Amino acid sequence: MNNNNNNSSVESLVNEIIRLTGAGSINQLHNVLKQSEDVIRSQSALYVNCLSRIDPQIHSLGFLYVLEACTAAPVPEAQANELVLLFVRFIDVCNEEQIRLAPNKFIAICKRLHEQVMALGAPMRAVAPLRTAIRKIQVSPERLTALHSDFLQVCLSAKCYKIGYSVLENDIYEVDQPRNFFLYCYYGGMICIGQKRFAKALELFHNVVTAPMSTLNAIAVEAYKKYILVSLIHLRQFSASFPKYTSPAAQRNLKSFVTPYIELANSYSTGNITELQVFVQANQQKFESENNLGLVKQVVSSMYKRNIQRLTQTYLTLSLEDIANTAQITTPKEAEMHVLQMIEDGEIYATINQKDGMVRFLEDPEQYKTCGMIENIDSSIERIMKLSKKLTKMDEKMSCDPVYLSRVGKERRQQFDFDDLDHVPQKFNL
Repeated sequence: MNNNNNNSSVESLVNEIIRLTGAGSINQLHNVLKQSEDVIRSQSALYVNCLSRIDPQIHSLGFLYVLEACTAAPVPEAQANELVLLFVRFIDVCNEEQIRLAPNKFIAICKRLHEQVMALGAPMRAVAPLRTAIRKIQVSPERLTALHSDFLQVCLSAKCYKIGYSVLENDIYEVDQPRNFFLYCYYGGMICIGQKRFAKALELFHNVVTAPMSTLNAIAVEAYKKYILVSLIHLRQFSASFPKYTSPAAQRNLKSFVTPYIELANSYSTGNITELQVFVQANQQKFESENNLGLVKQVVSSMYKRNIQRLTQTYLTLSLEDIANTAQITTPKEAEMHVLQMIEDGEIYATINQKDGMVRFLEDPEQYKTCGMIENIDSSIERIMKLSKKLTKMDEKMSCDPVYLSRVGKERRQQFDFDDLDHVPQKFNL
């Protein structure tokens, strides 16, 4: 008798999902599903049959509720592959207007997909589905979702740096959860390193380090380590001072967690390649255990380029042998390879006379009047103007926020001291 009642409940839910979706009564269906959620979860083995009787594309909201409830418990390893296929198909065909009514459910499904592909050692299988999921749940390209960090992590694991970089091209202005922002910037910075886009990587790691935080977190510590290394690779220098807007928690505590990296930067600043190599060798195990040895080796390589770059400020011509000696490079041939690479990367402007082994350093040939350069400048100006409008709008919104105004007023009252007004006369003679 009890079994018949359970089957009747499943049948009733399927009929309600089909009827209310067909009638366009999605909000009413949403209420029905919320009321049935605990029952579905407690009897998931029974309700999972609903999934074969409703269309994930047409009945997306109903499918989502049942799928989320029935996959909440740990899944046996033997069923993992089948579950991944189910998640991927649903994400691909689901109706975005319906799933946005239950965003937390949809996010939970996507995160389970992430967990399953990582457990299977197949992160590539989640790259395209999570990219689709972000597009479907994202109200605006300027809004950071809870799925951005998951997407970037699977891209990193699958070495799909170019695809991962595609979501980093949009400026983010709206963030729901601070942790999402920290992870987005950290994984995003690592994606940029994979793409050799060091300027963008620096920007993202800088955002993590200077973001508001009441207590120091592990993500900020790891981001600061990579910020130091990328600064040395890309800028050939590192400043240990923090911007004024950095949180007190970061300013007080961050450096104590990255001592070997600060010491590496100090050694780099001397320009002595031998001293730097000795330091790296002594701390190699530390850097390797923190998965930063590859970047550290790039730091060592960048010192040669740093020393060559400084020669361009002093000399007009110089032999490859002199460059090798001054920049502490082993042979003139190796010096030539460094110079050629720097010319190709646009880091210096020079020509090499192969006949006599002389290098002639040139001025920057860019006249800043080509069509391409004008387009770049226009694009930068447009982006700055857009950012300015956003900041103005946010400032106006904040100025009208009762919570903000009451807090600022309270702080001002606490700072107010009548002794500051002793010099003000009690009356004025007109």
